[in-house]
Amino acid sequence: MPQMSRQDPLIEHHTVDYVPLAERHGKARDLFTLWFSTNIAPLPIVTGAMVAQVFHLNLMWGLLAIALGHLLGGVVIALASAQGPRMGIPQMVQSRGQFGRYGALLIVFFAALIYIGFFISNIVLAGKSIVGIVPSMPVPASILIGALSATAIGVIGYRFIHTLNRIGTWVMGSALLAGFAYIFAHDLPADFLTRGGFNAAGWLATVSLGVIWQISFSPYTSDYSRYLPADIGITRPFIATYLGATLGTILSFAFGLVAALATPEGTEAMVAVKQATGALGPVLMVLFLLNIISHNALNLYGAVLSIITSIQTFASRWTPSIKVRVVLSGVILAGCCLVALGASADFIAQFIGLILALLLVLVPWASINLIDFYLIKRGVYDIASIFQADGGVYGRFNLHAIVAYFIGIIVQLPFANTSLYVGPWANLVEGADLSWLVGLVVTCPLYYCLATRGQAQKVRAVKLGYTD
Repeated sequence: MPQMSRQDPLIEHHTVDYVPLAERHGKARDLFTLWFSTNIAPLPIVTGAMVAQVFHLNLMWGLLAIALGHLLGGVVIALASAQGPRMGIPQMVQSRGQFGRYGALLIVFFAALIYIGFFISNIVLAGKSIVGIVPSMPVPASILIGALSATAIGVIGYRFIHTLNRIGTWVMGSALLAGFAYIFAHDLPADFLTRGGFNAAGWLATVSLGVIWQISFSPYTSDYSRYLPADIGITRPFIATYLGATLGTILSFAFGLVAALATPEGTEAMVAVKQATGALGPVLMVLFLLNIISHNALNLYGAVLSIITSIQTFASRWTPSIKVRVVLSGVILAGCCLVALGASADFIAQFIGLILALLLVLVPWASINLIDFYLIKRGVYDIASIFQADGGVYGRFNLHAIVAYFIGIIVQLPFANTSLYVGPWANLVEGADLSWLVGLVVTCPLYYCLATRGQAQKVRAVKLGYTD
């Protein structure tokens, strides 16, 4: 990425508006470093440990399931990311071109809720991590430090986020590889390769977890590719995002699995990481803390853009300024800190359960988004219409997308297996949430049929002279 010139502001001045071609910059490789570094963090490592501790897979079957799940789900995040250079607008704003100006509000609301939920969970996690490193630090002060640090990064915006993750790729990647080397250079338990085994339920659950993990990033992937040159094409952003997102998460999940198998059975995941990596453990804990803060800036950034998108839906002539983004970030920070400071001991587990349940609404959205962009409109959207008060050529509501979206949610419910709701067919494969698969299989062809039929009817009406 070129050096920042005198004309380039330190704080990003675009919010949800279109990024002009003259202001496009960066390389596709920036997407690799962003998504690779973002996914080397405690949460994916803890989740990877579950493969042995909860799903009872051995090393070979666990690694195979981890890789397959993320490689499949990575296609969704990479296809979403590749839309950014062509569109030049945030992902949630683009949804107006699929759902209509007001029809997109529901998914924007859900996206904002998910971002805020993860932001709160991560500042609690950051606070606990700081206390773990500096036991004398009061928990409230630790939470505030984690929250303020993430907010500062999110306010500065796009350039700084990418810069931190370029550095983080080398630092976090090297640290994780050093952790692997340390574990395998020391004596391993006798049952390291034989603990666990193969069971279909655990294997499918691990694959599903990988797919869902990747899909959960899709609502804001193009927010970080919209500044790339418009002529960069689809292939390079796709490959860079795909490799970054999948390699980062596969390595983190695998590290959690290996650490769990390298320590006595039943050891808590992060304790297992400390024990398995010996003298390197404290260094990893500090780096993980820094990564939590950096990653959490993405959640705040996405939440702010989503809320601004919602407000701007009703004020089409309003172009939000830097000041609006800063003020809104401060409001979100204050509200989230109040929730985090009053959080119970099991808050993170409860909140993550809520967020995972909300992922039911992301699967049909991702299906419609990808089908519309790649098969219906083939990447050609009227950007001016997206910002018009009446939705321009996309209207206020697109009933085809809205109908397909709600049907996509409804068909998942019988198969849902979340902490908030368990469907009657949730245990079709015990322990595996396969609702995402049903959502994809139903929503993709349904929306394609409705959208193409609608286009055919418009063409027929024009030929018969029923429309202007």
